[in-house]
Amino acid sequence: MTKDASLLIVLGILVLLLALMVLGWYSRKRRQAHIGQPVTPPSNLSSNEIRFAGKYVATTLAGDRLNRVNVHGLGFRANCRIEAHPEGIVVARAGSPELWISRINLRAVSRASWTIDRVVEQNGLQVIEWTLDGTAVDSYFRMDDPETCEQALNGVVSNERQPK
Repeated sequence: MTKDASLLIVLGILVLLLALMVLGWYSRKRRQAHIGQPVTPPSNLSSNEIRFAGKYVATTLAGDRLNRVNVHGLGFRANCRIEAHPEGIVVARAGSPELWISRINLRAVSRASWTIDRVVEQNGLQVIEWTLDGTAVDSYFRMDDPETCEQALNGVVSNERQPK
């Protein structure tokens, strides 16, 4: 077999693998089409200076850390900012519309060490457990100040006064 034939075989296999990955991505989006569009934040939120910077890692179906939600731009990592308000949580992701998680849809705030594509130190990820249009999901974040962020988010869950 010549070098050119070997090169063409390897390139053909790589193109086939890439096509299968793209097909899998779009198949997952089709299977998750029933998941509703995230809501944008209301304009009448109480003013709040409680903001936290970090990285948005992923949103998965609740309890299934390996089942990424791909619809509505939730499948892509990004830098983010989280704002804790008494009415709920605003998640601003770079390159995507802001997400609104109302206190009513917020199930819990917890910590994790891993999710799809990401493993960190013990309890290094913030997890916001919420309901997106009737579907229970978990969103994972790698925050710059995780302890203070967790206190503020727990204040939203329990509707307590948040730290300043």
